[in-house]
Amino acid sequence: MRALTDEEMKTVLDKLANYMSDLKSLIAPLDDGDRYVFRLNHSRVYYVKLSIANLATSISRDALLSLGTCLGKLTKTGKFRLHITALPILAQGARHKIWIKENGAQPFLYGSNVVKAHVGRWSEDCPEHQGCVVYSMADIPLGFGVTARSTTEARRLDPTGVVCFRQADCGEYLRDEDTLFAG
Repeated sequence: MRALTDEEMKTVLDKLANYMSDLKSLIAPLDDGDRYVFRLNHSRVYYVKLSIANLATSISRDALLSLGTCLGKLTKTGKFRLHITALPILAQGARHKIWIKENGAQPFLYGSNVVKAHVGRWSEDCPEHQGCVVYSMADIPLGFGVTARSTTEARRLDPTGVVCFRQADCGEYLRDEDTLFAG
């Protein structure tokens, strides 16, 4: 496990900036003097307290499977792909949100995109191709995606028009349980 290089950190923060409004809160010192850091192990980026990351240095890289919250994976081409395990962190500081009705939750959790007929409400002034977190009407985060249309364009869409392209949903815990945490 090692710290991210400057280029890797820039890639990760750029991706997180698409979904979150305040990145400073991710790395700000906590009340007890500790802080959260980003660490890389087997091409996976983890978000973990510094004190725990320091304790983990005594474990060999091959023996360490996971530590903290897995945000995603750095690909061989240098891009960063967010995993569903990053949802609690994204939901805390989400800039744009979409709430879907009960009849739209199941198709979304099975891997479908969000269509206009399933949207209960959404954040105002949401631009096109911007990251958003998808919630149920009971304010439970279900996943995240990228908006297909801006809010004003989406209002004029027909009911079967796609409003949000799914990136990850909670159903992945079941669909991808064999490969989600594997190297």
